Amino acid sequence: MATKVKIKINDAVELREQLDHIYENKSQMELAQWAINLAKHILSLVGYDYENESIIIDGFATNEKWQIGEARMHDVRQAGFKVHRLAKETTDVILQAALRVVGQAIGTGHMREHAMVASDYAVKVINLKFPADMEAVKSEREWQIRAMK
Repeated sequence: MATKVKIKINDAVELREQLDHIYENKSQMELAQWAINLAKHILSLVGYDYENESIIIDGFATNEKWQIGEARMHDVRQAGFKVHRLAKETTDVILQAALRVVGQAIGTGHMREHAMVASDYAVKVINLKFPADMEAVKSEREWQIRAMK
């Protein structure tokens, strides 16, 4: 069953549908790994050095521990919430959307659907960083598809 977009974005609908189709056949573990890579990709794209932000580092580590059975779903959920609180504290809308990608990516260990929400927030980052640039949106969705395959 296709996932629904939960945020307002200008998207390449056919590419999202393609990504969604690939997503349906992936395990939650594969989606968690993909989502963390997506989050790092987006943080790099916006030029945010997350290596000095303990909330993000701890969140990624919690997700990675979940992947090997050393953390609970509750732990990744709480780690994701911490990143979302960090997003609420920033006034930079691009960084805020990028942090939403991170929070959703970390939360993929709690619910697989968070992976697609993270992908939509990544498109929101593109919409904000490159207004009205559908080629940038297509490029991002193509990256997501390649990375998920």
